[in-house]
Order: sequence, then structure tokens, then C-alpha cells
Amino acid sequence: MEWLLIVVIIVLAVVFVVIRAQQTKQRAATELADAAADARQLIERLGGQVYNLTGSNDAAKQALADASERHIAAGSQIDQARTPAQTRLAKQTALEGMYYIRAARSAMGMDPGPAMPALDGQDAAGQVTEKRTVEYEGRAVAASPNPSSETPNYYPGGRVAGRPVPAGWYSEPWWRPALIGGAWGLGSTLLFSSLFSGMSGVGYDAQGFESGYGEGYQDGLDASGNDAAGYDSGNEASGYDAGGGDQGGYDSGSGGGGFDGGGGFDSF
Repeated sequence: MEWLLIVVIIVLAVVFVVIRAQQTKQRAATELADAAADARQLIERLGGQVYNLTGSNDAAKQALADASERHIAAGSQIDQARTPAQTRLAKQTALEGMYYIRAARSAMGMDPGPAMPALDGQDAAGQVTEKRTVEYEGRAVAASPNPSSETPNYYPGGRVAGRPVPAGWYSEPWWRPALIGGAWGLGSTLLFSSLFSGMSGVGYDAQGFESGYGEGYQDGLDASGNDAAGYDSGNEASGYDAGGGDQGGYDSGSGGGGFDGGGGFDSF
């Protein structure tokens, strides 16, 4: 009888393990499906805006081109997503695209639409609060809180290749080399310092930029005995690669054309 009892206990244990594994697998599948549906909803809304707006000036056309790239990248990411974390990155890419839509609408004097959740690292990166033009490698590089013919390139703020880039309008996408290559050039810190030193909307200096101000930056300064009170920490997107790199890590388009119609803005 003892051996029979032992067999029964073993069988029950195996059944319990199998049932728990099936339940865990089912929960994971449900979580993934819910996250994917949430991301696809935002991707579809982004697509509706991309295909129903026409840029009326250079700034709006460029912002719409960037929004279109995010739409394509987010679609690729969600098609390849196999985990909730990967679906979240696809949603972040689509959310960034919606920021470009808001920028395009603002550049055309339209209502930008409802407020949106912050992008990863966006709050920590800060924003351009005054117009500045500096000389860098023989050319003028400008930053402004507003779009113009001089500053038609928008960035919503966030992290590029591990470093923060403030939200604003620029004469050129000076972050693009890092976006494409995944690493910043030697002169990037000097350019950052020239453009943003002392600017009220950027609460960190060139050292903070070079050190990747954001998540973990405060802890690193505290460990080294430096004072960095008053800075907010940001988050860095995970490095899921599906047609893109870091959050915000997609090559900017040029020009505008190819957008039809002039539809409205979907809230979300």
C-alpha cells in the first residue's frame, strides 16, 4: 500500500506542475495579446494621422515625414514582437510618432490635439526654451522652442544612443549621426554645451549629457560624492531591434510630400 500511495502522490504532483505550467503559459499569452492590441490601436491612430495630413510648410512636412517613419517602424516592431516588453517598445515608437504629428499640426497653426504620455527619458532630457544659434564646424546650428524656416527639424525629447536630447526645433537633426551609428562623435559634447549651456529648460550640463543624464545618473553622482539635487531621472527604452535602435532611434526622413487629405485628430 505504501508504494501505491507514493505513486499517487507523484502522479498528483506531476498533474499539479503541468496545470500550473499551462496556466502560466495562458496568462503570458493573454498578457502579450492585450499588450499587442494596445500597441496596434495607437499604431493605427498614428497611421490615420499620417495619411490624412498634408504639410503646408517645411517644418510640418519634415515632422510628417518623421511621423511616417515611426509608423512604419512601429508596424515592423509589433509584427515581430514576441514579449510584452517588445510590444511596449512598438507602442513607444508609435507614441513618438504621435508627438511628431502634434508638432506638424502646431507648425501649421492647428490644434495639436490631446496631451500624451511622456516618452521614455523625455522629462529628464528637458526642452529648448529660447532661440540660440551657434557656430559649429563652420556652419550655423540653431535651436528654438518654435518651428520656423530656420528650424524645421523637430525632436520630441528623449534619449539617443544613451544620451539625452532636449525637445525642440532645430536647424538640423544634429543627433542623427548617433541615431544611425549608435554612438556620439567627439564634438557632440561641445555642440551640446554651446547650444544649451545655462538654458532654463535643460537642467544638466555638458558633463551630464556626456554621462547620459537620466536613469541612474543621480545614483552615480551620489556615489562619487557630487551634488546633483533637483534633477529628475528619466528612463531609457530597451534595445529591441526591429527596424530601429534606441527609442527615437530611427533615421529622419527629408522633405515632405506624399501625404493626402487633411483629416482630424484622434484622441487616445
